[in-house]
Amino acid sequence: MSMYNEKVIEAFMNPKNVGAMENPDGVGEVGNPKCGDVMKIYLRVKDDRIEDIRFETFGCAAAIATSSTATEMVKGRSIEEALKLTNRDVAEALGGLPPEKIHCSLLAEEGIHAAVEDYRRRREGLPPLPPRHDAVCHHDLPGSEGSADV
Repeated sequence: MSMYNEKVIEAFMNPKNVGAMENPDGVGEVGNPKCGDVMKIYLRVKDDRIEDIRFETFGCAAAIATSSTATEMVKGRSIEEALKLTNRDVAEALGGLPPEKIHCSLLAEEGIHAAVEDYRRRREGLPPLPPRHDAVCHHDLPGSEGSADV
């Protein structure tokens, strides 16, 4: 029996918005080398709305599923609406995640927030945001010793 429900498996097997974006308005890269999960979110913004969003994720099935789902949830929304997205929203949209995979939904939230922050910085003429590789990892959570990534 799989540790993932059908929604997670579907989002992993058939992800939406996959791939890099040329000349994005904002890029957010978050992850944790200890886990191996790294997520890069690209934004194209028009009239303060997310016109297009893409992702590249290196990680487990849950990391890819949450990336896809989060991008679908904010596509077409205003920047302010996108910033309201939480990891709980992403996990609920997927019908739940195993406790040891909740950090993947947090990565999706943080990736979108970082991409929006980068977009705002670029609009102000500031340098792009550097990648953040200090995200919470399930290996850092109590009781996660020896858990396997899937």
